[in-house]
Amino acid sequence: MAFRIRQATESDRPVLERIIELSVEKLQAPDYTPEQRAGALGLIFAIDSQLVRDGTYLVAEDETGTILGCGAWSQRGNLFGGDKVPGKADNLLDPAVDPARIRSFFVHPDHARKGVGTAILHACEAAARAAGYRRAELVATLTGVPLYAFHGYAEIRRYEIPLPNGAMLPVVPMAKDLCLQ
Repeated sequence: MAFRIRQATESDRPVLERIIELSVEKLQAPDYTPEQRAGALGLIFAIDSQLVRDGTYLVAEDETGTILGCGAWSQRGNLFGGDKVPGKADNLLDPAVDPARIRSFFVHPDHARKGVGTAILHACEAAARAAGYRRAELVATLTGVPLYAFHGYAEIRRYEIPLPNGAMLPVVPMAKDLCLQ
């Protein structure tokens, strides 16, 4: 499958929101209950507009311009979530001491397991390295752990994020040394 990676734009938002909904509904169903998915959608599973403005939110699109998936790297303090996540931290990180953040990976279910997520991840890591980051951290969904582990991310620990509907969302913080590439 041929696709290209580009920076997301604000005009991509409606398509990205639909991809996020479909990805959560279909791809995360084996790992999360309907209550967990509903509680996280729009809060944890959402677009962070700051990353779009920063030019670090990426999309993969096919030769017709159809967006297949999205993901981001970040120089900001926030580890996960969209614009409405409680305690959102948009402070800039220092690449000399802080790890870059890998964030918001979602693939349209029709294009899952075809290399879309991997291509976006490689583009994010390359951009973070070019910006001087030597390490990357992320907070993976249970669904995303195999992808990140395959690409060298190591589990740090596990915890649960409380959601507004009372559900708890299990997640897995992971990290990788970007200098070992």
